This record gives sequence, structure tokens and C-alpha cells, in this order.
Amino acid sequence: MTTTNFTPAVKAYTVGLLTFIFTANYVDRQIVAILLQSIKVDMGLTDTQLGLLSGLAFAIFYATLGIPIAYLADRMSRKKIIIVSLSLFSIMTFVCGFAQNFWQLLLARIGVGVGEAGTSPPSHAMIADMYVANERATPLAIFALGINIGLLIAFLVGGWVNHHYGWRAAFQIVALPGLLLVVVAMFTLRDPPRGLSDDFEVKAAPPLRDVATYMWASSTLRHLIIGSTLLVTVGYGAVAWLPTYFVRVHGLTTIEVGQILALIIGIGGGIGTALGGNIADRLGKRDVRWNFWLIALLGLFGLPFSVASYLSVDTTAAILLMILPVCVGAVYFGPTLAMLHTLVKPEMRSLSSAILLFINNIIGLGLGPLMIGVMSDYLSTDYGARALPYAMAASTLLSIWAAVHLWLASRTLPADIEKVRQTA
Repeated sequence: MTTTNFTPAVKAYTVGLLTFIFTANYVDRQIVAILLQSIKVDMGLTDTQLGLLSGLAFAIFYATLGIPIAYLADRMSRKKIIIVSLSLFSIMTFVCGFAQNFWQLLLARIGVGVGEAGTSPPSHAMIADMYVANERATPLAIFALGINIGLLIAFLVGGWVNHHYGWRAAFQIVALPGLLLVVVAMFTLRDPPRGLSDDFEVKAAPPLRDVATYMWASSTLRHLIIGSTLLVTVGYGAVAWLPTYFVRVHGLTTIEVGQILALIIGIGGGIGTALGGNIADRLGKRDVRWNFWLIALLGLFGLPFSVASYLSVDTTAAILLMILPVCVGAVYFGPTLAMLHTLVKPEMRSLSSAILLFINNIIGLGLGPLMIGVMSDYLSTDYGARALPYAMAASTLLSIWAAVHLWLASRTLPADIEKVRQTA
């Protein structure tokens, strides 16, 4: 297929704009994390209710609606879907600031989830269409920097605004950049032809059942999905509860927590995300299995540091110990998505991303924060404020289970890639 209209500069701009949109997505999704303790005090909520606000209620609608939206994205303009989604989640984030009770805030958060469901799958597919297989991990990792930049903004801006003006104002202020991006995307975002970078014919988009069956038939994809879901569960649980942990256990203010986590997760995690994609592309050219080996080994390496951080009674030690696991834990995104889009056909890309994100988010985002909240409530009778870090430490052990599945995925990866090439 011709690439005349998609020069390297156009590709870079498209990845950059999609990254900014994903950043707005993540700011609006995770702003609630820095505000949980303030919302708890203001509304008198339990940790289980906070877990619902930051996890399950959002995740059910975000993940479920992602599949039908991705189905449309494989058949119609991905640009239009992204613009509509961006508009909706920005407006609903603004509405969160008007909530007067738990149920109103819950409904507003559900609205954010509905809007955000339509951004990632078409974005993944657009990026995969622009780059050949052994170059995809890097641009997908750059796109994933939206997670870290979004968290940096959410924690810095959210913590500062919450401290000075309250949690409602924080929701409303972070919603505004998304509305500006709507205008930019309307006039400058370009949707690449499907299969632009592939050397085989793009067929008509298949139905959901065919894509799900195709993915389930691949041993590599099965283990990729399970392994990545377990890692996402650990990650989302940590991101949701780290601000509350430092406020409740170590007595920091939301401004202090915002600054600390912006540096650790925003910058440290961003370095891990960017380097992870680049290193995976380089090692993958020698042996494609490094895409999975890298994630598994680094996840295991960071595990003891996470546990030590949560169990530390010294604030400085807890902060310093958290840096390494955050950096290495961010590596998974680029290689995981690169291998997903290498293992499926071009006409399946939006829908396959949605299926992966559905499972990742229903379990990881839906149950990760909630699981920690429930464990914390259960342990609080015996351990008081220490119940929360004990629950967070326990959740990190899922990284061991994830490493097993990633190793199993690596065993069948070369053969499954060859099957895709032969049947395309």
C-alpha cells in the first residue's frame, strides 16, 4: 500500500496528537485517586465505596462499551469516534464537580467511563496501521506515555487545586483541556488507511465472534491476555490507593503527595514506558520472545521493592523504594500492544484491542482498587491504618502469576506469528 500521504512527519504528528488525547483521557480517569481521601471525609464514605468510584463502576462501562465502539471503529471513521468520545468524557468529568452525594458522583464517573471507552482501541489500531511490525512497540510506548503524563498532571494539578479550592474544582479544571483537544482533532487528526504498513491484503472487518474465536485459538494471545490483566490489576490498585496511603499512613498533604507521585509515576514511570518500547523493539529484532521475557523479568525484579515500600514505617524509605517498581512496572504497555497487533490481522485491530482492554479493565481496573478496599476494610479492625498498606502489599504478589503466563506466551510466540503471515 502507498505511504505517500503518510510521511514520517505526519505519522509522528498523529502519534503525538493521539498521545495528548490519551493524556486527557488518563487525567480525567485518575484525578479521582488524589481526591479519594477528601471525598471520603466530605461524604463520609467507606473504603469499599471509594474502590467502587475509582474502579469497578468506571471499569464496567468503560470496558463493556469499548467492544461495540471498537466494532464500529473497524468499519467507519476512527477519527470521528475519537472526537465524540473525547467530548463526552471531558464533559462528564466537569459534571463530577457538581456531585452532592455518592450516587451522583458514581453516575458521573460512569459517564466518564462511557466516554473514555472510545479512545484507546481506535488509537491503537491507527498507530499499528502506520508502523511495520518490528517498529510498533516504540510508537505504542510513546502513546502509552499518556498514562504517565496524565498521572503527573492529575496528581500535581489535582493535589494543588484540591488543597486550595476543594475536590469539586479539581474535577472541573482538569476537564477543560480535553474540550480544546476536540477542536484540534477535528481539524488536524488524520485516519490512516487500514493495513497501511502491512504487506498483505486487508479484508472486510469480521464480526466479534470471529475475532474472539481467533484470539482464543492462539495460545500466545491467551497467555498474553491473562498475564497483562494480572499486571494491570496490580498497577491500577496501586495508582488508585497510593495517594490515600501516603495521606492516611504517612500523614502527608495532598499537595505533597501530588508532587511526590507526579515525580515517581509521571516521570519515573514515563521513562520506564518509553525505554521499555525502545528496548523491546531492539531486543525483539534478535529474538521476538524478548517482548515477553523483558516484561516478566522486570516485573519480578520490582516485586520485593514494592512490598518493602508498602511495609515501611519510614516515609522517606517508602518513597525511595517505590521508584524502581514504578519504572520497571511501566515497561509492559508497548511490547504487549505490539505483540497483540502482530498476532492479529489488520481488519481485527480495533476490536482485538477492545477485547484485551475489556478483560484488562473489568478485572484490573474494576477489581484491583476494589480488592484492596475490601481487604483494607476487613483488616482495619485488627490493624487500623496499617490495614491499607498490608492490602496493597498482598496485591503485588499477582506479579508472580503474571510472569508465569508471559513465559508461557513466549514459548509459542514465533510459531503463532508465522501462522498469521501464512493465513493473511
